[in-house]
Order: sequence, then C-alpha cells, then structure tokens
Amino acid sequence: MIRHIVMWKFRDYAEGLTREENVMKVKAMLEALPEKIDFIREMQVHINVNPKEGMYDAVLLSTFDTREDVARYRVHPEHKKISSYVALIKENRASVDYEF
Repeated sequence: MIRHIVMWKFRDYAEGLTREENVMKVKAMLEALPEKIDFIREMQVHINVNPKEGMYDAVLLSTFDTREDVARYRVHPEHKKISSYVALIKENRASVDYEF
C-alpha cells in the first residue's frame, strides 16, 4: 500500500475567492474524486485549525494499492482538473509518498 500525502498553502486571494473559500472549494473537489477514480482506496482532506503564520492550510491523505496507481492518479483527467486549479491559487505545496 502507498500513502500519498500533500499539503498546500493557499494565497490570501486568488481566482476571485478568499483563502478560506478556496480551501473549501479544493476540499470538496478532492473529496469527490473517489467516486470518479475507482483505484483510490481512501481519501481524506483536512483543514488546518492552527492559525499560526507560515502553517499549511490543508492536507490530503490518500491511499493506493501500488506506486503505479499513484502514477495513474497523477495523470487522471479528473485529478488534472484539480491540479490545474490549485496551481492558480497555491502559494506552496509539499508532498510525500511512502509504503506501509
């Protein structure tokens, strides 16, 4: 199994929405993916509740059976739609994949 974790720091204002609005929009978009991509085993999106400066705004925790499934996920059209939007609104991104 592979755990795929991504964290984002969003801009204060982007694409006509506030940071908070974009966090909620991206959360909803990501949470809809398991219905569209059948090889996602688990997906959770959480919003940071710590307002400290410099913290990331949201985290994605997802699980896949194999590394190949993670690679397929990255190029899946439904995922690419979200990635394209996030590229417009993010300030920073960090990620890690690990086997468990």
